[in-house]
This record gives sequence, C-alpha cells and structure tokens, in this order.
Amino acid sequence: MKNHIFTGFGFGPIQAGLFVHEAYKSGNFSRIIISEVDQKLVDAIRTNNGKYYVNIAGSGGITYIEIKGVEIYNPADSNARLELLDALSSSTEIVTSLPSVNFYNAGENSVAQLIASALESKNCPAVIYTAENNNHAAEMLLEAVKNKIKKNFPPNVQVLNTVIGKMSQVVTDKDEIRQKDLKPIAPGIDRAFLVEDFNKIFVTKCNILDFEPGIEVFIEKEDLLPFEEAKLFGHNAIHALLAYLGAYKGYKKMAELKNDNEIMQIARNAFIKESGAALIKKYAQLNYALFTEDGYRDYAEDLLERMTNPYLDDTIERAARDPERKLGVNDRIFGTMRLALEQGIVPINMTKAAAAGIKYFETLKKDKIKVKNAE
Repeated sequence: MKNHIFTGFGFGPIQAGLFVHEAYKSGNFSRIIISEVDQKLVDAIRTNNGKYYVNIAGSGGITYIEIKGVEIYNPADSNARLELLDALSSSTEIVTSLPSVNFYNAGENSVAQLIASALESKNCPAVIYTAENNNHAAEMLLEAVKNKIKKNFPPNVQVLNTVIGKMSQVVTDKDEIRQKDLKPIAPGIDRAFLVEDFNKIFVTKCNILDFEPGIEVFIEKEDLLPFEEAKLFGHNAIHALLAYLGAYKGYKKMAELKNDNEIMQIARNAFIKESGAALIKKYAQLNYALFTEDGYRDYAEDLLERMTNPYLDDTIERAARDPERKLGVNDRIFGTMRLALEQGIVPINMTKAAAAGIKYFETLKKDKIKVKNAE
C-alpha cells in the first residue's frame, strides 16, 4: 500500500543506491523526492523522465537497476524550494545523506532550515534518517532544526542515527565507466553509481506511536553504540589497515590484496583477535549474536571478502584517503588499539597498520612539499 512519501537531501551513491533504492523496491511510497544542488544532475534526471541507474557489484559480477518516478529539485531555485517544502510537510520518511554533518546549516536554504520550515505546518508522523557517518548525526541535526523552528519540535517526528556498512563510490573516469560497462546515472552525465549488493543497515528504533516506516529492511536497535563501534573499530579499521599495508607494498587496487596471504592474515588477525576480541569482551552482556566469537568471525570473514571484491574494484588511494583524520587518536586505527588495550589485548597487528598509515601520511606530505617547491 503506497501511503508513504520519501524526501531525501543529497544524491550520492548511498542516497541513490540504498535509501531511494529500498524505498522504491518496497512499493510503499507514492512519491520519492530528492533535494540536490548539482543542477546538471537535476536536469539530467528530469530529462530522463525521473529515471536513474545504479550499478550493483555482487560476488559474481556487476548488474544495474533502473529506478523510476523520482522528483528532483534544486533548493537554490525559489519555485523548486516551494515544491520541496510542500513535499517535506507530507513526507513520512526523510533522509539526509550529505558529505558531512557540517552541511546541515550550510547556506541560506540549509537542510536544517528547510526541515524546520516544513515542520511548522506538518501534521503527519515522520522519521528522519541521518546518513552522514557520524555517531551523533541525529542529535546534531535535531539541535540544528530546533534552533530554527518557530514552534516546539513535533512529538510525532523522530530523528534517527544509522550505521551504514554498505560500500559505494561514484565512478567519474570515462574510460573506467566504459571498461567496466557501467551504466551512467542518466544520459548526459559522465558519472556512474557503483554500490555493493548489501542492505543490512542498523538504525535507531522508531518509537512513534502507531507508525511503521515504509522502508522495512532496516534493523532497528534501541542502542546503536555497540554497532557503531563495530563499524568504526571493525569495518572502518580493517578497511584502512588493508589500504595502508597495500600502499606500503605498492598495490593500486583493494582487490589485489586478496592474493597477498601476508596482508590478509594480518587483517584477519587484527579483525578477529584484536578488534573482535575487545568488542566481545566489552559487549558480551548484551547477548547480541554479533558480539560472540562465531558471530564476529562471520562478520569479519564476510567483510574481508567484500572489501576485496574485484567487481567493486575499490582503489587503494580512495580507501587510504584523508589519513590525518583516519590516524586520529580516537579514530579507526588508534581508537581500535586503545579499545584493545583497555580490554587487556595487545594490538600487534593494528600496530602494523598504524606504522604503515604514518608512512603513507608522511609520503603524502613530502609529495605536496615537492609540488609546492616546483611551482
């Protein structure tokens, strides 16, 4: 029964290949609306009659899906902004999928301002999913909206955090798009969405009385923190470990690491014996399957296979990018080491990742200095 309305902010691969895809696939939505500031992308999808394409990398190859009936607007246009406000006021599911939480208040027509304005005339219940890869995104968006709304925040609207373990990318190289036979987002756009075939997403439990979200596949949890830590200190940590050790050995693609037994064994030991052992000790009392030896081993083996999927074909450079942030004291590498030490585990394998990461960061800095001196 199509009694739900979806509005999404931002149109990257997670919005397009996860949230909109699942909303469309559910058959529960009468309208799917997108707010996007890239006018070229807006025009292309409109010209294509509201259709776009997503490439999906599975274990056996790449397929693509077509999603139809999407309404897309640029909030910089005054008429489009009115359309968005009207859609938001009747939406039951809203998703922010922006580059970072810093964009909530960016610009005159910010996401927080648009949501606040719509909530002033909103009567129907709604959930707002925040997908900015920040453990406190929901709280930050809620505060930003409350600062702009002219009345009390509606009790039948709930802002939810998410833990998204779906790997994705935007392929912009024309040769790569052609070589992989990828379907561009829409005719006239030299970009393609490439996402993995995965939709096991954790979200904060919806507590709105007599309301069921239209996207039914997400896994609700009262407390997301254990799963956020499994994502950061497991998935993210080992992804970075593979990238930095791969860069140290001169590899260019994550898929190449699958055949390097030394790197894969370091990654497996770090994942299961350090990250996993520490998280199991910390959260054993919760009785969640993930935080058991068998559950975490399955989680690790599945991710190691997905991270090195040749059809997703992630690059070492992309996986290793932003080392200054990733090597932060509380982030994936050193944060995992600290967690392990707190639980009485010596993180030998994560130490190797830290050393390789620092080496990578130093090399980047030296290369930038060389370029600057040559100018």
